[in-house]
Amino acid sequence: MKTPAFDGSPARVYLKRTQMAVFKQLLTASGELTKAVDALSFSPPVTHVYNPLVYAKKSHELFLKRFGNSTKRTVFLGMNPGPYGMTQTGVPFGEISSVRDWMKIETTVGHPPHENPKRPVEGFACTRSEVSGRRLWGLMAERFGEAENFFQDHFVLNYCPLVFMEEGGKNVTPDKLKAAEKEKLFSACDLHLRKALDILQPEWAVGIGGFAEQCLTRLHKENALAVKIGKVLHPSPASPAANRGWSEAAVRQLTEQEIW
Repeated sequence: MKTPAFDGSPARVYLKRTQMAVFKQLLTASGELTKAVDALSFSPPVTHVYNPLVYAKKSHELFLKRFGNSTKRTVFLGMNPGPYGMTQTGVPFGEISSVRDWMKIETTVGHPPHENPKRPVEGFACTRSEVSGRRLWGLMAERFGEAENFFQDHFVLNYCPLVFMEEGGKNVTPDKLKAAEKEKLFSACDLHLRKALDILQPEWAVGIGGFAEQCLTRLHKENALAVKIGKVLHPSPASPAANRGWSEAAVRQLTEQEIW
């Protein structure tokens, strides 16, 4: 259901202020995360690090403004940007057609300062499809219809905003970083996750895949999160279980946990 048009009444004024407060807080938290992770350095085998919060800032901020403008019942958490998703669009799991056609977001996208020629950033001109994003947003579109219906009570975040790769273009996931580098990165990402969930005030935080669930569980055990923790199968094509019918498996898991 779309938010009613702003009509100037006291109730609408309060709603507008509340929406702006949530969005601005998320935007501030995103800026703080960007500053923290951009101060970090990483060693081989990592040779290239992309931060789409910087070069895809326009579309990321539009995503926050349009859909992160209220508190939520459920927040889904991914690991970090995929090569043909958020890396290109600045939106978590940001498969291009889903972002452009379903979310109605399309902006100019810049380039990281040290770009790997084997992993170029083409923005919305990229012709490759992010399978994980296509599966995730495809399910939400099928179940909720318009994007506004899904985002009324749900939101999606990534734990880490950075993309790591080797010289040859091979992806390096955050959990494979060197221990000292990982510790500093995770400290910044943990702080941002706590801030984001405090702003969004969800009842449920759902890890998309085992890594995200572990991050949520770790913070929950540290009494840093006052939410219920859930888990859903990661939609990656690298997962045999996901390839056997991710949507059906995800709906079943979310229903069994009484999230849906």
